[in-house]
Amino acid sequence: MPRVARIAFAHTPHHIYQRGHRQQRVFFCDADREDYLRTLAECREAWGLRVYAYCLMDNHIHLIVEPGAQCSHLSLTMKRLAGRHARRINARHGWRGPLWESRFKCSPIESERYLLTCGRYIDLNPVRAKIVERPEQFAWSSYGVRAGFRHCDWLDIDPALNALAVTHKRRAEIYRGLCHSSPSASDLKFVRAALHSNLPTGTEEYTELLRAQSQVRIPNRKKGRPRK
Repeated sequence: MPRVARIAFAHTPHHIYQRGHRQQRVFFCDADREDYLRTLAECREAWGLRVYAYCLMDNHIHLIVEPGAQCSHLSLTMKRLAGRHARRINARHGWRGPLWESRFKCSPIESERYLLTCGRYIDLNPVRAKIVERPEQFAWSSYGVRAGFRHCDWLDIDPALNALAVTHKRRAEIYRGLCHSSPSASDLKFVRAALHSNLPTGTEEYTELLRAQSQVRIPNRKKGRPRK
């Protein structure tokens, strides 16, 4: 079966997912995650990215990243992240071979409708996985920054989060309230399906707009469409 082509667009937030080879672990200690985030911050600086959210689970990662004018910077970022991390882990354990699956998943996000949903999806991942009871108990997601519990110099405020309130304090309060519950079951299903199919996380109208504005071929999605 042919692989689904990955699509990416300039000045657009993308939900990115990558997991370990054969779903095996890729992070073994806090230092592994610290190194990964340092590399992510370096990529942000080098290529002018905006990084809106992240979650580093034991065997996979989620990111929301917006490239500037060059959408190819997404692939360059993921190549550097995966390659550098694999070399560290393989050197430490004396391993050879791949650490990550060969291809990451990438879904452009319709900001007005789904950006906040995708951020909550990522930040609440450890809660849904029953690793922690509350998202602030997990140190390796962006929730602590987005909810006002800690500061991060390089994490950007996405447009949907920024629109919640004028002040940082009030914005964080509202976001904490939103994260008291997970996105709806239908939204979770739609976000997962879009991500794993490398399709836009957005309405049919948004997908048609992307088709009209670019030369990129976007396959039709399977039956079923998001709520407006």
